[in-house]
Amino acid sequence: MIVRIVGAPGSGRTSVVQKAIADLENTGATVYSVSGLRSHREIPFGGIHSLSLDIRIGQLGVLGVADTLASRLSRPGERVLVVDDLDFVDTETVAVLDAVRRRTKRPMIVTMSESSIYSMAQPAVLSPGPEARVHLNPLRYEQVNELLTGILGAPADTDTTARILTKSAGNPRLVVRIAETASLSGLIVLRHGQWRMTGDTLWNEHLHGTVESLLEGLEADELTGLQAMAIAGTTPLDVLQQVVHSDVLDRLEQRGLISVVEDLHNTVSASITPPVLADYFRGQRVLTSRRVLKSRITRALSGLPQESHVDLNSADSLMRVLAALRLERSSDDAATARHFHEQVSVLERKRYELWNAERSVSNAVALLRVYWGSPIDASRIERILAQTVTSEGESCDLLFLAFTKALWAIHKGKGLDSAAGALRSFGEERPKWSAEAEAAELFLVASYDRMPENLDGIFARLHDRHPESGVIASIRGILELYRFNPSAALKAIDTSGGLRGIPGIEPFIRGMALFSSGRIDESIVFALDQRADARRKLDQFGMVCNTYVAAQALIYRGYFDDAEYLMGSVFAMGRPGFLVASLHDAMLRLAGLRTATSAILPAATLATQARREAEDIGPLPGTARGVYELVAARPLIPAVFDGKAAKLIQRQLERGYVLEAIYSALFFTCLLPGRKVLDLLRQTLKEYAPAASHDQLLAIAAAVVEDDHQMLGVLLEHYEPDADFYQVRMLLRGAFKRYAFVDNTIGAAAMDRAYSMFAARFPSPDEPVAFSSGSYSPLTVREIEIAALAGHRSNPEIAEHLGISIRTVESHISNALRKTGSPSRTALFDLVRDSSPFREKRLSE
Repeated sequence: MIVRIVGAPGSGRTSVVQKAIADLENTGATVYSVSGLRSHREIPFGGIHSLSLDIRIGQLGVLGVADTLASRLSRPGERVLVVDDLDFVDTETVAVLDAVRRRTKRPMIVTMSESSIYSMAQPAVLSPGPEARVHLNPLRYEQVNELLTGILGAPADTDTTARILTKSAGNPRLVVRIAETASLSGLIVLRHGQWRMTGDTLWNEHLHGTVESLLEGLEADELTGLQAMAIAGTTPLDVLQQVVHSDVLDRLEQRGLISVVEDLHNTVSASITPPVLADYFRGQRVLTSRRVLKSRITRALSGLPQESHVDLNSADSLMRVLAALRLERSSDDAATARHFHEQVSVLERKRYELWNAERSVSNAVALLRVYWGSPIDASRIERILAQTVTSEGESCDLLFLAFTKALWAIHKGKGLDSAAGALRSFGEERPKWSAEAEAAELFLVASYDRMPENLDGIFARLHDRHPESGVIASIRGILELYRFNPSAALKAIDTSGGLRGIPGIEPFIRGMALFSSGRIDESIVFALDQRADARRKLDQFGMVCNTYVAAQALIYRGYFDDAEYLMGSVFAMGRPGFLVASLHDAMLRLAGLRTATSAILPAATLATQARREAEDIGPLPGTARGVYELVAARPLIPAVFDGKAAKLIQRQLERGYVLEAIYSALFFTCLLPGRKVLDLLRQTLKEYAPAASHDQLLAIAAAVVEDDHQMLGVLLEHYEPDADFYQVRMLLRGAFKRYAFVDNTIGAAAMDRAYSMFAARFPSPDEPVAFSSGSYSPLTVREIEIAALAGHRSNPEIAEHLGISIRTVESHISNALRKTGSPSRTALFDLVRDSSPFREKRLSE
């Protein structure tokens, strides 16, 4: 049996095999380990010498050495052969190992680069036989973030993480080296608890040795080919072959130095990987003597075919889009993000050059649309807003410019009044478009303060003034989502005369409306199709918006792995433009929820990369930090969690954010069910969504919080899977935690049986999100009772009141402080006072 561990240099092959050796030796097995070295590849039997077995090779030859080694491996006991870096093991050792393996049938673990499967130099070890293959894939965004936190001692921000991921192509060794050298060179600095880039590059002189080790052994024509590709960037393969011979490209691909990306038009493009190699070759010292080569490449690239806007029509099915998404997961995040951003950068540069040559409103709008979704250049935005000639231009473009100016004022922290002023000025200057300006101001107030009263009357008045306005319709659609009226949101965009002025918002409204109306599968299909279209159009605004919708819907269905990949693909592109920054932050918090709940100890998650200035309350699920921070606080007592969650939901409702309130209440109820949150959820659904299909879930939740185990059994027995299937599983697991955290073993056992029976009836591979029991030390009833008195009574007073000794009081308070992590008696009292069953009785005495 051979276990083959395959990965690129620096992918962690040696670390994996060393861990395997340690685990084998801990079980009592004897491990014979051979390590290949590039410098020893031409030394006969160099690998055998590395075994340190005192085998006197002399005149034995391959077969004689094989006989000697086989006799040792044939001894009793577990014995395993390990070969690290097979690519660099001399041919004599390979022949010996192959002969020994065939004779002894002992298991063998081999690490090699992926290019080895093309090589005919080592057919023996790869001969037919039982074999398992372990492929070490490149790290994804969340894994890079975790690795950076470990090596730097603090998390990096979104842009830094994304840049390191892109430059390293997810290679663990390069991630570490780039981060360490960037820190050493001052290219990243620790600011406000996060590592942030100080400029636009991570390249530094300390990376030369690392890069040159990757290039070791390349022929002159291969190095020339890489230099050409560094100049060309990501280039269609047929164009690249005019500059670099196809045989050279084949050899570079076998070495793992070329990444191939196929876009939605089936155009195959190639680029250097890892991209840090391109930084090396693009250095001025390397390229000064390559002017002829650069001219040749420029001529070849000038013949690039223009984009063909082909509509892609396909069947509308959940299985289709999930299959496509899972196929995409096997691709390289870093290469895809780099290709996307290279194209967006070209687009941004061209549009800026057009505006700089003619500072018209139309040119300004074309460029600002890029910044709505893609990484911003603050100085350019300021310049465009200040220097664009506004005396001429289409009214819809002028509205877009005024709307962008208002959004930019909020982004820069100038406040809602300053932003509204820009829109009012536009309305006063162009009375025919004053209704649109008022609607835009309404959007700002609703998004950054609270929902206005008499919304129906306001929109009726605006509609009468401009009945064909797509701007008013789209803003109404967004605000109807905020107040959980998905049918009205759909009606608004379906009956509008167009959506000029707010490009790309209609798919977001439609996807969120489908999701919030309970049509979960439809929202997944629609959002993923729209995301694919946005990728094709280099529309990062659409990418972020539709990824947010798809991620919400996928998580609601329990497809956490798919949702986390989807969000990671957006994170890999860096922080997006200012309009969708709140959705980006929402996904960072969403991606951190599973870790926040499941970790044994409080752990840093991707949520730390979200902007800290966000409020506790927001108009859409996750756009504010209140829900995540309550979960991450890891409350010890269910009643405390229920009370704090209910207060948060009440504040959401007071500001008119019904959609956020309902989905917060659904999540809290399923995570750790409580009476207060459940009552709020039922009341809110009754008032705002009487036709919502959550009847089965609410009935089960009611049986849980009322401790009606008999009714719970009946409800579960008659349950029919619906859109809330995953939530029901999560609720039953949360019910178990609810009892476990207060040390109610009887109730916990009942809930565990209910969950097991439900899982047996409806098996699912997806484990529901739940708090980790290992991270909690539940307080006993006596500890809660004493803690509830500790806030306003001394230890002797508590001892006298309860009829126990002062030492016993001290012991209980010490245990409670330790279990809860509370810093003081007052903090402990604040934690337990809302949950103590003795509170009212004791305070009344």
